[in-house]
Amino acid sequence: MMDDRQHEQQALEALRKAVANALERKRRLGQYAVIWRDGRTVRLAPEEIGIPEEYVTDASNLPASVREPDSDDEDPK
Repeated sequence: MMDDRQHEQQALEALRKAVANALERKRRLGQYAVIWRDGRTVRLAPEEIGIPEEYVTDASNLPASVREPDSDDEDPK
């Protein structure tokens, strides 16, 4: 039986894959993407999006364009 931590890891992995797929689709279609970077929203041109493999990694290795906010990031409110 899986514990809560394993479920959290599976959910996080699924979310990362979904984001990677969505960003890859936007890149292929020539569409821009809006992401969170350094406490702000940023619009990325299709050529700035990168490759899916960059986004399906451990959170500490995510490219700066797509990463989880740090505790010292500004509150977006």
